[in-house]
Amino acid sequence: MRIVIIGAVAAGTSAAAKARRNNEAADIVIYEKDHYISYSGCSMPYYIGGVIGDLSELTPRDPAFFKNRYNVDIFALHEVLSIHPEEMKVTIKDLATNEIFIDYYDQLVLSTGAIPVIPDIKGIDLEHVFVLRNIYDMIKIKSFAEQYHPHSIVIAGSGFIGLEMCENFKKLGFTITLIEKQSQVTPGFDSDMAVYLEEHLKTNEITVITGVFIIEIKEKSVILSDGRIISADLVLLSTGIQPNIRLAKDAGIELGITGAIKVNRKMETSINNIFACGDCIELLYSLTGKPIYRPLGSTANKTGRIAGDSITNGNLEFRGVLGTGIFKVFDMTAAQTGLTEREALDLGYDVAVCHNIKPDKPVYMGGKEMVIKGVADKVTGRLLGVQIIGYEGVDKRIDVFVTAITFKAKVEDLFHLDLAYAPPFSTTKDPVMYTGMILDNAIHNDRPLLTAQALDKLIDSEL
Repeated sequence: MRIVIIGAVAAGTSAAAKARRNNEAADIVIYEKDHYISYSGCSMPYYIGGVIGDLSELTPRDPAFFKNRYNVDIFALHEVLSIHPEEMKVTIKDLATNEIFIDYYDQLVLSTGAIPVIPDIKGIDLEHVFVLRNIYDMIKIKSFAEQYHPHSIVIAGSGFIGLEMCENFKKLGFTITLIEKQSQVTPGFDSDMAVYLEEHLKTNEITVITGVFIIEIKEKSVILSDGRIISADLVLLSTGIQPNIRLAKDAGIELGITGAIKVNRKMETSINNIFACGDCIELLYSLTGKPIYRPLGSTANKTGRIAGDSITNGNLEFRGVLGTGIFKVFDMTAAQTGLTEREALDLGYDVAVCHNIKPDKPVYMGGKEMVIKGVADKVTGRLLGVQIIGYEGVDKRIDVFVTAITFKAKVEDLFHLDLAYAPPFSTTKDPVMYTGMILDNAIHNDRPLLTAQALDKLIDSEL
């Protein structure tokens, strides 16, 4: 059996490794159009900021590693130009020699990843304008910063990468302006949680401008939609990504409602013997059973492993995602999983919402306030989603909530979890337990909660 994989970052290499474990006799080859393979894309902001000093720490594996470890042949700088499903072959271009040749497959895996969303802005092609999607982008940004020492940086977009780059550019001594076209930073969070992040950014001397967007980029400035002109020696576009589906679309592979490649739980596409995984595919949202596009490195590795298992007759199946995410901005951590309040209401849920503010551990042990927003279904009592803003211990709490939601826990179940306790790590009743207690009281014990919206109305009525 000959297995051909297109793409050698997270999903593609995971698929190859799992296929090899299941089948020692298969011929496995990966074609990758870039030079770097199997790299840590999520670590790129920290290399630019100098937290990671050695590029090799982000790119620890090369084709020789995969050949020696897994007997997998990886051909870097080889671009797959087209797929021919009826003949079970692919057309490939060697970018080093410009030679074009044909390869055949018994099983094909698409792990073509995602590409940046580039807005239509005048001046977008100027040399001081960058995106950050791959190692080449990272090297270009770092080289530009070291060579030209830009004073003022404009970052467009306040997703994970945009916020992480705020911190890392600040480490280099630059002046940062963050532009977000939505009315709040981190649009994936509810607005009443995003305010904590915006205030933290301002405390760390980041200028935050929301509700506007860039309409033109000039040599030393950007022009905003409201007419303001902001100094900019370097512009970073962190305006999102979209699935790289050109090969799939041209081959007639079905796309999903999100625009990404449609796959089933075994990563099979609509065409026999062709699988897909990673940031190019549509995912199952486990809370709703509906498709979602939520690219993330951890999910790419997981779907790649399932694809590799499926093409070698394994029984792994994808169980879906909750849209879990976490990021750090300066010394603050933000995390979320499941439905936001906004999403739950849009789906028709009658929700109970709490804002639980407790220290992550006793104050006498250095504990700091952690804000946990919990969203639950009033009808069933089931926990639907959580957002957390805090300093220490955010990661472990969000993972507890992820596990609870995955196994369909109700809010009252959270109090009964036998969580680890000692003063250096937690309070006697952990913030997770308090969240469950508050929501349980609201749903079952007729103790109504004062929401942010109700508080606003109350304040307005008093005025």
